[in-house]
Amino acid sequence: MHSTLVRAQNVFGFFTTVAFCTALLTALSVLLTPQTPSATIELRNVQVVKGRPHYYSPKKEEYAHIKFDLDADFTSLFNWNTKQLFVWITATYPPANTSSSAHPSQAIIWDTIVNSHSQSHPFNPFKFFEKAPLSTKKPQKSTPTKKQEPRLRPGIVRLKNSKPKYQITDISGLLSDCVNVTLEVGWNVQPWVGALTWTLPEGMQLGRWKGVKGGKSKVFNMPALKGKSANSEPVVASSGTPKAAEASAVL
Repeated sequence: MHSTLVRAQNVFGFFTTVAFCTALLTALSVLLTPQTPSATIELRNVQVVKGRPHYYSPKKEEYAHIKFDLDADFTSLFNWNTKQLFVWITATYPPANTSSSAHPSQAIIWDTIVNSHSQSHPFNPFKFFEKAPLSTKKPQKSTPTKKQEPRLRPGIVRLKNSKPKYQITDISGLLSDCVNVTLEVGWNVQPWVGALTWTLPEGMQLGRWKGVKGGKSKVFNMPALKGKSANSEPVVASSGTPKAAEASAVL
């Protein structure tokens, strides 16, 4: 006969095997769900000023303040294995005083975390044991209850004339009159179980996952330094797009 310790080890080993197989199937089942994200981002206003972008900046330098409009639909990225979604917006521009073959510079101007419904409203098993407080008020006449609004799926992001969270700076300290600048939306899906997945570029398809539809703004140029030119509005380029770095999916 096996001892109690051996029996407990066998039960624990069987439990961990079942848990591992369940987690593996859950992570792989996400590949069967279609993903069709879409995003539209437009530039609203941009200004370039010279000063200290942060209180700890050792010297004055040029930095850009960009306002934008964002209308994104990431509802297809949320499924039974999605914990939260990390969304960001990057500004991509060619580096100053370098050759055209150099990689473009990228700076994040805004980001946010979009939680799933289960993450925003976690299940609390103790609420069933809570007693309702005794009321000393007289019972009132029953009033017709309002219809509950349908619960919206997470993943809808709509911003109008939004301010950036972060200022753009460059290692050269110069940003005025920079050309071929674009704004691009990116995201990272953080699951409950499994590997992180990143942005799929437009036109790319991985099984039932499709790349983002849109997600890039029109090409524009940085204005002259504020105070040196009367025309401080952004100039939209007529043609040409920068070669922005794109992240591929990680499975």
